Amino acid sequence: MKEKTDKLVTWVGLGIALLCTVLSIVFAMNNGDVKDLAAVKANGLFDATFYILLCLIIVSIIAIVAFLCVKLAARFKEDQGYWKKFLGLVAAVVVVCLLAFLLSSGNDVSQALMEKHEVSEGTSKLIGAACIVVYILVIAAAVAIVYTEIAKSLKK
Repeated sequence: MKEKTDKLVTWVGLGIALLCTVLSIVFAMNNGDVKDLAAVKANGLFDATFYILLCLIIVSIIAIVAFLCVKLAARFKEDQGYWKKFLGLVAAVVVVCLLAFLLSSGNDVSQALMEKHEVSEGTSKLIGAACIVVYILVIAAAVAIVYTEIAKSLKK
């Protein structure tokens, strides 16, 4: 029964993701050349697409958080020592975010773009920190993949 439930949840999640993708494309195509937001909002398709997309994104976020909580609770129940690993992982993510924020220069957005969009230097620093976090996580994922493949080949 658990397998069927997991399959159903997976297919429903994929369906919602596909619907979000289609609505995002419709939203982007509908919103492409219009410079005045009032003119865009006058179009009924914009309203429907936007609100359906917003609802689906909220449902997706709630589903992701609920699924994560259920899986974490089951893992904590099975393995009492998992708390240490989990807290270590959370601490590592916090350290990476702090390190990225400290490494960010605050000059990551050009001055002309900052003035045009009224972006402050603090926001520019956050943008740079987010970029650095992404770089670090991509490199860590690549290293983990290489390590896993090497470890598997050495075990054989």
